[in-house]
Amino acid sequence: MDDLALVAAGTLVGVVVVGYLLGSIPFGLLLTKVAGLGDIRAIGSGNIGTTNVLRTGRKDLALATLLLDGGKGAIAFLLFATLVAHPIGLIAGAGALLGHCYPVWLRFRGGKGVATFLGLMLAASPPLGAACCTVWVAVAYFFRFSSLAALCAAALGPILALALATPGDAALALACAALIALRHQENIRRLLAGTEPRIGASKPGG
Repeated sequence: MDDLALVAAGTLVGVVVVGYLLGSIPFGLLLTKVAGLGDIRAIGSGNIGTTNVLRTGRKDLALATLLLDGGKGAIAFLLFATLVAHPIGLIAGAGALLGHCYPVWLRFRGGKGVATFLGLMLAASPPLGAACCTVWVAVAYFFRFSSLAALCAAALGPILALALATPGDAALALACAALIALRHQENIRRLLAGTEPRIGASKPGG
């Protein structure tokens, strides 16, 4: 490998690391602790994301978690897309999603990536992001399952990207969909078994 290739490889690793560190900030955990609600991982599903924060009864904190977690993906993309190029922004965004799902600070036990995915899609391609958000809202409204809404939005992301965005966006959406499906394995089993709690329930499942 020549020097130029080494520099390029090192740059890409650096982009992923920066995105990962940004994505690994556990806003749900931090907000609930600051609010005096204890460790969010000790209630509900034990997840640090929006759905589990909502189980504390604090809708304001849940909304803040949604926006901040979404912002991680958006900022990671916009930073590098603006400074370098769109494809580099996509790589940084992927790093942010990975950081959210597997934060080193929490022994790699993070969130399920839905808000970060939607924020990343909105930043990378507003029409694509809006379409994915619409799918999430529609499925959540009609079926009342947060996990099912997330899985549907993620699964349709690559298909929607082919029509509304670039091939690079479609590839990113496909990688995100695979990671989100991996993070929702337990939810998928509960959905198939008919034991997945609906939105607003206090039982584990978010």
